[in-house]
Amino acid sequence: MANAVLMPKAGITVESCIIGKWNKKVGDKVAMGDILFSYETDKASFECESTAEGELLEIFYGDGEEVPCLVNVCAVGEKGEDCSALRPDGSAAPAAPADSAPAAAPQPAAAVAPAAPAVDGAPVSPRARKLADRAGVDASRAAGTGPNGRVIERDIRQLMKDSLTAQLQPVKEELAAAIAPAVESMEVAFEDVAFTGIRKVIAKSMTTSLQSMAQLTQHFSFNAAAIQSYRKLVKGIEEYAGITLGDIVLYAVSRTLPNHPDLNANMVGEDTLRRFKHVNLGVAVDTPRGLMVPTIFGADQKSLLEISREVKSLAEQARSGKISPDLLSGGTFTVTNLGSTGVEMFTPVINPPQTGILGVCGITQRVASGKDGALSVYPAMGLSLSFDHRAVDGAPAARFMQELCKNLEQFTALLAK
Repeated sequence: MANAVLMPKAGITVESCIIGKWNKKVGDKVAMGDILFSYETDKASFECESTAEGELLEIFYGDGEEVPCLVNVCAVGEKGEDCSALRPDGSAAPAAPADSAPAAAPQPAAAVAPAAPAVDGAPVSPRARKLADRAGVDASRAAGTGPNGRVIERDIRQLMKDSLTAQLQPVKEELAAAIAPAVESMEVAFEDVAFTGIRKVIAKSMTTSLQSMAQLTQHFSFNAAAIQSYRKLVKGIEEYAGITLGDIVLYAVSRTLPNHPDLNANMVGEDTLRRFKHVNLGVAVDTPRGLMVPTIFGADQKSLLEISREVKSLAEQARSGKISPDLLSGGTFTVTNLGSTGVEMFTPVINPPQTGILGVCGITQRVASGKDGALSVYPAMGLSLSFDHRAVDGAPAARFMQELCKNLEQFTALLAK
């Protein structure tokens, strides 16, 4: 009896997957554990191993198709076995193209016959004659459509049109020949690149975010001297050497958010705010497949060293494409860091259903005036907060940013709490 191979469920939050490429084709021999095809969720890619052996009898979904999890994706069994009962929709198998005689070549459409010349002695109306004289055409070449074959004015106009078309045809052919190389050059000057599965999801999510939220962004900066000094201090200690400025910002965010519950929240429907007791911190990661946002669960209860190690592990899993989809959801707030690219400020887009996202910018040198009027230069790091104005007003959002900047400027004191 033929057996079905199901589309795997890659995580508890995954409802469907997109088939990447089939490694087997109908008629191939299949052994247990053979890789049948690759597939991807909205964030990661995997390979499907065969759970049956025999011959690949039928493929129910092709490359690029989205398939619900735990649905039959192909049938494996003995050659010639009936597998119609395993088809997801119960439909008949797609008919193979039958060998048939080549279709007859299409016959060219009959050319429109030129207007027949007027019969010698055919009457020409005075108005038609006058028009022909003005246009410089021979009225005797017009096909008469008037009573008894009489050449009338409309026949002369048709003759004028036919004559003009005949005169322009060589010009059109010459022009087409002249521009053909330019057209050909333009055609090879671009390429169409279809969105990958993850790119489609990003596009849909970002569009939905901007269309469904009242988003607003505030830009702040703080004196980064304290976190730079701390980073320099721990860099010489092997166990803590991997801690980065980005890790320090994540730690400070995890300790600041609990005091601002409307930002550590998800929107439920249009008028309900779900506040969370702990901070599940989403961290945007740039990968070859596109942007991914793995989650540090319970970040507010983890040490700086634990956050540093975990974010690096999650980022590596995301870049390899092997991260569990369950680690790419459940965030209550997101941080995205473009500081290494030199960005001084930007407008991050909220990851729905969250109510806020923090953008971390680069460090620039700024001048400050002291109490005695003396000028000094300090390293200023920019922070950009986008928030959902439906859930959070401008003043509470600003207070979160003020507290966050203070915690970063007094980082050693924050560690002591």
